[in-house]
Amino acid sequence: MKNILISGASMAGTTLAYWLREHGFTPTVVERATEVREGGYKVDIRGAALDVVERMGLLEKVRALRTDVRTGSVVDGEGRQVASMDGDSFGGRVHQDAELHRGDLARLLHEATDGVEYVFGDSIAAIDGTRVTFAGGLVRDFDLVIGADGLHSNTRALVFGPEERFVHDMGYNVSIFSVPNHLGLDREELTYVGPGRTALLYSTRQDTGAKAMFLWAAARKTGDRAEQQQALAEAYRGSGWEVPRLLEAMTGAPDFYFDSMSQVRMDTWHAGPVALVGDAAYCASPASGQGTSLALVGAYVLAAELKRAGGDHTIAFPAYEARMRSFVEANQALGTANIKRMVLSSRSQVRLSMLMLRLVGLLPGKDRIMAKVVAPIHRAATAIDLPACSP
Repeated sequence: MKNILISGASMAGTTLAYWLREHGFTPTVVERATEVREGGYKVDIRGAALDVVERMGLLEKVRALRTDVRTGSVVDGEGRQVASMDGDSFGGRVHQDAELHRGDLARLLHEATDGVEYVFGDSIAAIDGTRVTFAGGLVRDFDLVIGADGLHSNTRALVFGPEERFVHDMGYNVSIFSVPNHLGLDREELTYVGPGRTALLYSTRQDTGAKAMFLWAAARKTGDRAEQQQALAEAYRGSGWEVPRLLEAMTGAPDFYFDSMSQVRMDTWHAGPVALVGDAAYCASPASGQGTSLALVGAYVLAAELKRAGGDHTIAFPAYEARMRSFVEANQALGTANIKRMVLSSRSQVRLSMLMLRLVGLLPGKDRIMAKVVAPIHRAATAIDLPACSP
């Protein structure tokens, strides 16, 4: 059967490798990093993505790795609790949705692809049809090439054009990094909201430390680590709560992450024998809470359509796109709507939001209110019919 190169050992890349092998293809994964990436922030697996994980026989292992965040609270500038609820409601999770660390899921998926060829510490330098030149100098021929290499996809740039054509800045930046758990949080998440900026601090079952996350309204920011940290510090200057102390930890954080909040929008995800999957094709942004689920479902559907078409990409790639397009659009719309609730634009909006949260916490029907709040997330997460997975 066909030899297929996958660029990126991402959630999408490793899941695709699993299903391609299950369907009789021979996948090879090339990954710029020297090993599977550990650590990272917490991610959600929802709706149809849970079905994908279950069909891989990994559902129980995923459940065993859940973060077990018990409560989520909003605090004011003095650290006083404004509202609190259980962790799943706070994170918009329903119907057995699972939250776990990105690194734990990456390791689990990689273990499930034992025997697949991985080429670590390398990347694609050029694509000529199906002849691939690697950055390390090796030249190899494949039948198909799939880009699963994230928001800033190298494969997309080589085949479809420059990033500026497809990556759309939503007007916000995001940063996350490890910090000492100086508040002694035990599987808790705290959120502080200021005008144009939000800060979160959380601890999970598997982590003795904590993670700090920052979301703020800003023009897209590039530059080296020092410039990024300066931009973050400037954005939160004068903030209350624990923000100054959290920012002190960023210079020594080994896992400092910074990027614009962006979505990828493309008219098509395939060109000749090359296709894209996951964030490379249709990043919905972290605000959607659906990036991991889109990656798992997209990889599953792409492999299934290749199997159904007997490896004929001229049939499989359009079928993959047709099945995924409305699902992607629903989840990208979720990201666009969510970010406006996550980062409030003015002091008056913050005050009104805090008041509403206090009132909801006092109402006897708050569970019904929260069910209505999370309903759009569940609808978007289940807005696709998965094809059969039989080999």
